[in-house]
Amino acid sequence: MARSIVARLALTVPVLAMVSLLVFALLLLLPGDPALVILGPDASPAEVRRLSRELGTDRPIIVQYAAWLGRALTGDLGRSTRTGQPVVAAVRERLAPTVELAVLGMVIAIAAGGSLGLAAGWRPGSLVDRATTWLATLGIAIPTFLLAILLILWLSLRAGLLPPSGYVPLREGVVGNLRFMVLPALTVAATMAAVIARVVRASVLETRSELYVVTARAKGLSEASIYLRHVLRNALVPILAVTGLQVGRLMGGMVITETMFAIPGIGRLAVDSVLARDFLTVQGVVLVMALWVLLANLLVDALNLVVDPRITRV
Repeated sequence: MARSIVARLALTVPVLAMVSLLVFALLLLLPGDPALVILGPDASPAEVRRLSRELGTDRPIIVQYAAWLGRALTGDLGRSTRTGQPVVAAVRERLAPTVELAVLGMVIAIAAGGSLGLAAGWRPGSLVDRATTWLATLGIAIPTFLLAILLILWLSLRAGLLPPSGYVPLREGVVGNLRFMVLPALTVAATMAAVIARVVRASVLETRSELYVVTARAKGLSEASIYLRHVLRNALVPILAVTGLQVGRLMGGMVITETMFAIPGIGRLAVDSVLARDFLTVQGVVLVMALWVLLANLLVDALNLVVDPRITRV
C-alpha cells in the first residue's frame, strides 16, 4: 500500500507539469494584450511595449514558460499583473472559502446521494426508487448556473429563508457563515449527489443477488443485519470511487458557483484573473486546483484499500 501511494505521488509531478503547459498554451489563445488591458485603450504604443517588456510577454512563448516553471519549482508563482500581489499570497487568502464550500458540498452529496441510492437499491420499484431515479436524472441534467438561479429565486428572493449572495468568514460566526454557504453548497452538491445515488443504487442491486447475501438470508439473518453487515460495506467502494472521479467536476462547478454567489474563493479569483488577462494568477489557481484533484483521488484510492483489502494496488 505504501509503495503504491509513493508511486502515485511521484506521478503527480509530471501531471502538474503537463497541466501547467496546457493552461499556459490555452491562455495565449485569449484575445487581447495583457499590457494593453492593464494600461487601458488610451495607452500609447511605446507604453504598451515598455510594460510588455516588464511583464516578459514580449519574449518567445517557450522562454516565458521555462522562466515561469523555474520559479514555480521554488514556490514562486510570480506576481499578479492586476494587483501586484504575489500569486501564492492571493491564492492563500482565497483558499479557505473554497475549501469550506468543497467540504460542505461533498458531505451533502455523499450523505444525500448515498442514502437515496441505498434505499432505492434495496427496494427496487418502490416509490423511493422511482423518486430517486427521477431526482438523479434531474440532478445530472440541470446545469450548475441554472440550479444556482433557481435556488436564489425560490429559497432567497421568494421564501426569504437564506441570503442570495455574499460570504461571512467562519471565524466571525458559524451560524452567519452557514446561512451564506447553504445555497452554494447545495448547488455544487447536486450533480455529485445524483451520480453517487445512481452508482450506489446499481451496486446495491448487484449485491442483493450475490451468493453470500442469499446464504445469509437462508440462514435466517434479519434484513437489517444483512443490510448493515454485507450491503453497506460493499456499497462504500463505489461511493469512494465515484467521489474521487467527481472531485474534478466539483472544482469546475465551484468556479461558477463562487461567481454567482459572490464567494471570494479561488474559483472567483480565476474568473476575475481571466477577464483581466492576469495570466500568472490563472496559472497559479489552475495548478492549485489540479494538485487538489490529484491528492483527493490519491486519498480515495488509499481509502479503497482500507475498505476492500482485495484491491492489491492503487
